[in-house]
This record gives sequence, C-alpha cells and structure tokens, in this order.
Amino acid sequence: MEQRRFSGKSHWYHETQSSLCPADVLPLVPEAAQVEDRFLLDLTLSEAQLIVEAPWLDAARAASDVLLPDSIPVTRLHTLSSYDRLSTALTVAQVYGVQRLCNHYAARLAPQPGPDSSRESNRRLTQITQFARQLASHPTLIDDAALAQLDECGLSVDDIVSFTQIIGFVGFQARAIAVWQAQQGLPVRWLPGINGQQDAEPELFTPHPASWQPGLAPVEMRYARPEQLEVLSISQPLRTLRDIAWLLAHDERALSYLSQLTRLFWQTTSQQPDDAQLVVMLTSRINGSAACFSDAVAAWQGDAGLPDAMRNGERALNAWSHNHPREKAIIQAVQLLTRAPDRFSAAQLQPLYEQGISEQQVLKLLVSAGLAGWINRLKIGLGNTAQALNP
Repeated sequence: MEQRRFSGKSHWYHETQSSLCPADVLPLVPEAAQVEDRFLLDLTLSEAQLIVEAPWLDAARAASDVLLPDSIPVTRLHTLSSYDRLSTALTVAQVYGVQRLCNHYAARLAPQPGPDSSRESNRRLTQITQFARQLASHPTLIDDAALAQLDECGLSVDDIVSFTQIIGFVGFQARAIAVWQAQQGLPVRWLPGINGQQDAEPELFTPHPASWQPGLAPVEMRYARPEQLEVLSISQPLRTLRDIAWLLAHDERALSYLSQLTRLFWQTTSQQPDDAQLVVMLTSRINGSAACFSDAVAAWQGDAGLPDAMRNGERALNAWSHNHPREKAIIQAVQLLTRAPDRFSAAQLQPLYEQGISEQQVLKLLVSAGLAGWINRLKIGLGNTAQALNP
C-alpha cells in the first residue's frame, strides 16, 4: 500500500492510519467537565420540571456520583480505578454519539492518571474497552466467553458488576439527555456513515417463557453485609430486579439507586401500565434480552397479537401497528431512541403529543426506555437466559 506523508506529522503512515483532514478531530472541551448537574449536564429545566422530576433525577445524579466519581480507592477486590470507570463511560458515550455526553466524559478523563505501560495493563484495558463497546452497541455479542475474559484479565466479581452497571447507566443517561434535548428543540448532530444498533435476531425470542440465570456467583446470605441486606429488602420485591438482585448486591450502592429508579418509573407512575410494558418489550426485543421480554409479555394486557408481531421482526410489527395509532407513535419513538439516541429529535415527539400524551408523560415514557435498556444490559452482560421446554 502506498505510504503518504501529511503536514504536521513527523512519521510515515499508511493511508488507512491517517485522516485526510486533521481538522476533523475536535479539540477537547475542558469546560464540559465543570457542570453542576453530572446527569443532565446542565440542560435547562423549568421550575415545574425541577419539582415534578426531582425524585428520579436525584436518584440518577446519586447513581452517577457512586459509579463515576472523580477519585476512588483501589483495593484487592475493587480494582476499577477512576480512569477505568471514566474510560468505560467515554467508550459507551461514543457508541451512542450524544455529543454533550462525549465532551463531558472526555474532559473528565483527560486529567486522570492512566494505567502503566505493562503488557498486562494494556491487555486489561483492551478487554474492558472491547466488552464495554460490544455490550453498548451489540449486546448479543456478549457470551460466557466474554465474561470469562474479564475474569482472566484480573477483574473481581465486584469489579464486573460495577463495570456492567456503568455501561448500563451511561446508556440510560444518553437517552435521558437525548429526550430532554428533543423536548427543548435543540439541534441534532447526525454523523453520516454511523449506523444505529441492529435488532437482535428473532430466534432469541420464542413463545415459551424465558428465565435468567447468573453467570457469576451472587452474594450469599450468610456472607451478606447489613448494607447489602438492607438494599436487597428494597430491590427483591421489584419484579424487574428480583432474579438479579443478589448478584447486583456486590455493588449495593449502585443497586440502591437502580432500585429507586425502577420503583419511581414503573411502580409510582401516571402512565398506563401497558405503555410501560410496551416500552420494555420493545427495548428488550431490540437489545436481545429474552428474559426481560418474557417478563414484559407476562404483564402485557393489551392486544394479544403484539408480542408475536414483535418477535417476528419489524415488518410484522409495522403491520400490527398500522391499526393501533397510539402504540405506533410510541413504537416509532422508542425504536429510534433505543437504536440511535444521537438522531433523536423534536420530530419524534410530535406524533406522541398528537395521541394526547402529555409532555410529562412523554418524558417519563421515553426515559423509561433508557432504564429498560440499562436492565437489559445487566441481564445480558452478567448471565444468560434459559427457555422453558413447555409454554
């Protein structure tokens, strides 16, 4: 291959290793780290929103502080440094392409001391970066072998649980920011050539009930600390977290805030119950979480044809939704938000308003899609699904 020399470079590069336009690389935005609200990144909220949305926003901000602190002590069982955590957050943010989020985590990562240059450190960083990118962009690529590789590069069970929580949380944050920007009519930065997430294969979803099994050792009752037992008393009654709570208890502080968000979105909400199950079914179908999909189908009380249409793919779903305008508006908005949050704009909100869904209900409904995606990735990343032999 021909080698070329570009201005401003002191070395030779193959043409595949260089950019033809150095200006394509955006400079770091250092002020992006200096925000008061590390969840919404200082997006403007009205006084009414500050009051109405405060409970779940407070929980989301607290989760951000716990999962992505500026500094954190490293121990034998907790080896994830602040650099590891913020590097993971930046990797996930780049997958979703929400520029405000990318700028924030890039600015926070820049001053962090990185790992040493040993082969072991390089391999470790490569493995966690690859796992984070795959779980964020193509969750079904994650299998037992991928989980085993995290263990082989030195991550403890506590580390892996916290690491997977970070991946899920940043996906939730990206979608919350995308929805809020759309409601405020902010422009969308769409990058040509960047494809959205592809839907999981239909073979993963059958009419048979699916159950989730942990791929790592959960916390044992006899060894559980009082703080873990206290959080479990809150999380286990929640149907969405019941089967995974004992594993997530390895990071009880993150589980505490995830439980609060789950309760606030799906147990103390004004939205119609079937709307919530529709969102969970749809995100689970796209992400490939058969266990979450099965749970939502069991709770679905609407048209019996919807679950089968969703299992069979987008063409069957479009045919079903043609005669269900309200559900069609929700499906189209949630699909784009789940597949490509960087492309989500005010245009996707108007059909929802036309169906009589209020601005507050739209916000909660769409942000809950991000929460469902968070839980999808926890179940995909930390375990596997078993299909029952009989319906």
